[in-house]
Amino acid sequence: MEKDTKTKIKNYWTAPSESHFPNQNQTKKCWQDHLDLQRCEKMMTDKGGVVSTCQWYQCVYKSLCPISWVST
Repeated sequence: MEKDTKTKIKNYWTAPSESHFPNQNQTKKCWQDHLDLQRCEKMMTDKGGVVSTCQWYQCVYKSLCPISWVST
C-alpha cells in the first residue's frame, strides 16, 4: 500500500502557471483550458487525427477546475 502511495505522489502533477492569469482566482484559466480541450478534440476529429493527443489539455483541465465542474 505504501508503494502505491509513493507511485501516485511521484506521478502527480498540476497545471503549470501561466502569466496571462496571475491572480489567485483561476476561473478564467479553467474556462480557457476547457475551450482548448474542446478545440483540440474538434480539430483532431475533423482532420482524422487521434483524439488522445489532446490528453495533456484534459489533464490540465481536470487538475485545475473544481471536481463538480469536471465530473459531467
